[in-house]
Amino acid sequence: MKPEVDSGGLAKLKLWEFALRFCFGGVVALVASFTAKSLGDFAGGLALAFPAILPAALTLVKEHDGRQQAADDARGARFGAAGLMAFAAVIYLTANMSPWLALTFALLVWAVTASGLWFLIYGRAD
Repeated sequence: MKPEVDSGGLAKLKLWEFALRFCFGGVVALVASFTAKSLGDFAGGLALAFPAILPAALTLVKEHDGRQQAADDARGARFGAAGLMAFAAVIYLTANMSPWLALTFALLVWAVTASGLWFLIYGRAD
C-alpha cells in the first residue's frame, strides 16, 4: 500500500459535502469552547484536539469510494495523530527556546513519527 494523490476525486464532491465538513468543524470548535469555559483551558484544548473534519471526511469517503478506502484513511489519521502528539511533546519541552527553533524541531519530529509509523506498518515489502 503506497500513498497516492487522486485529484480526480475533487470532481466528485458536491457543495453540501463541503458544508457538512464546515459544520462538523464548527460544532467541534463550539464544544471545545464550552468545555474550556466550564472545565478550564486544559480540558478545552483536549476537546479542540479532536479531529474536527475526520468524521465527515470518513463518511464522505465511504460514500464515494467504499468502506475499505475509508478504513485506510482512518488508519492514516492514526499515524498523523501520533505525529501530532510527538509535535506537542516537543513544543512542551522546548517552549523556552527560540520559537522558530522549537517549531522547526517539532515539525521534524512530527514528520519522522508519522512517516516512520507508516513505514513500520505498511512500508515493508510483502
